[in-house]
Amino acid sequence: MSSPESSALAPADAPSDAPSDEQRLHELGYAQELARTMSGFSNFAVSFTIISILSGCLTLYGTGMSTGGPAVLVWGWPIVGLMTLLVGLAMAEVCSSYPTAGGLYYWAAKLSPNNGPVYSWFTGWFNFLGQVAVTAAIDFGAAQFITALAALQGWYAATPANTVITFGVILLVHGALNTFGVKLVALLNNVSVWWHIVGVLVIVGALAIVPSKHQSAGFVFGHFVNGTGWTSSLYVAALGLLLAQYTFTGYDASAHMTEETKDAARSGPRGIVMSILVSLVAGWVLLIGITFAIQNYSGELASPTGEPPAQIFMDAVGATGGKLLLLVVIGAQLFCGMASVTANSRMIYAFSRDGAIPGSSLWHRINPRTKTPTNGVWLAAVGAFLLGLPYLWNVTAYTAVTSIAVIGLYIAYVIPTFLRVRLGDSFVRGPWHLGRWSRPIGIAAVAWVAIITVLFMLPTTSPVTRTSFNYAPIAVLVVLGFAGGMWLFSARHWFTGPKVQGSVEELAAVERELGGI
Repeated sequence: MSSPESSALAPADAPSDAPSDEQRLHELGYAQELARTMSGFSNFAVSFTIISILSGCLTLYGTGMSTGGPAVLVWGWPIVGLMTLLVGLAMAEVCSSYPTAGGLYYWAAKLSPNNGPVYSWFTGWFNFLGQVAVTAAIDFGAAQFITALAALQGWYAATPANTVITFGVILLVHGALNTFGVKLVALLNNVSVWWHIVGVLVIVGALAIVPSKHQSAGFVFGHFVNGTGWTSSLYVAALGLLLAQYTFTGYDASAHMTEETKDAARSGPRGIVMSILVSLVAGWVLLIGITFAIQNYSGELASPTGEPPAQIFMDAVGATGGKLLLLVVIGAQLFCGMASVTANSRMIYAFSRDGAIPGSSLWHRINPRTKTPTNGVWLAAVGAFLLGLPYLWNVTAYTAVTSIAVIGLYIAYVIPTFLRVRLGDSFVRGPWHLGRWSRPIGIAAVAWVAIITVLFMLPTTSPVTRTSFNYAPIAVLVVLGFAGGMWLFSARHWFTGPKVQGSVEELAAVERELGGI
């Protein structure tokens, strides 16, 4: 990715006459309605927080113990991480050209000269599905860990009903935090970065020093476990990649926050790429550290708390130490869920701004005091809660929700990537681009997303029963049917893709009406 063109990690300098953030947003057709107060680090922090290695790695660690065991847990992470980096690089290049809160669906419209509206429509709806599902998965994972800690303390039992109630309370808190304005959210996300980095060091350090015995390197890097009921080791190993791929989601948040970020055409792409890179390194250290600390594999997998990592912590460092480590994880999960609601609400705001969601005028409305899309925040929270409700009668629903998050988001990720590859040299690059590596990286990204989309719709356990059924394909088909039906019978007659809000003078008038940002 070297010159004379720019490098992915060291992009070319923009020309001295490059437009300001507000000017570029006006060129894209939008007024500066949101408060542009976020730094580049804060933009990175949002995506890094949503990826949240302490959330994704640990909430699905028990699933990974059954689907491939240590060998897949440890080696699946760098494989998935590197493939995800290719997806992120391809997205980052497009983000630099179109730094707007609409993100993926806006890119799809602009990258398809002839069929922009239909690509934009379906990209937006899959992004909406994925964003809601990833918020549900993150906060539900936090609810499971909080319930596990409560059960250890004897406060209340780890029942499905108690978990769902806890889940609802978490969403209420995250909705409330997001109504106070982007400055508070940015501050908490900045704190979250250091919470995650220091948290990984504390957890790995404690698990390395305190236990009197550790697993062998052969066990950590080579032991394979199949607790799924399927006979094919290759199939089981492929299913085991869900832990890593689910964790590496949500980094499109950096794109959705670009209308609130300074130097957005560079900061947004850097936020996407660096969040993946830092998570790749820190997450691998975390997984290796936890796997070395396993004391009783079968006992921890069948932990009465329902969360194997909690049992691993307590077996390795004692009850008190284990609970303290659990608090570190819960804190990270709560930071992660808050950031996910933020990104989700910005996508809802942008998609509604272009009239694509029923009740768009309501969801697009900006709170005049905080300059945030408050109604969109609560739509995100309520939608996530509804996705978590099936856990009351199907305890395997959490795995399905994580699959929905992966499928929905990655379909939305790959459509503009595919369109960018198809556009070829006519693509107008931003100040951050991949140079001659753009096409091969884009092709590899599209191929990888095609593989995981099929993979995570497949059944995860055998025999397939009512309670073990993976309902991810049903959720995807419902959204596809809904979006397709709306397009066929209505939207194709009026949805023309992202709308232009007005002339430069009209956009300036909108900004003055909002009080000047």
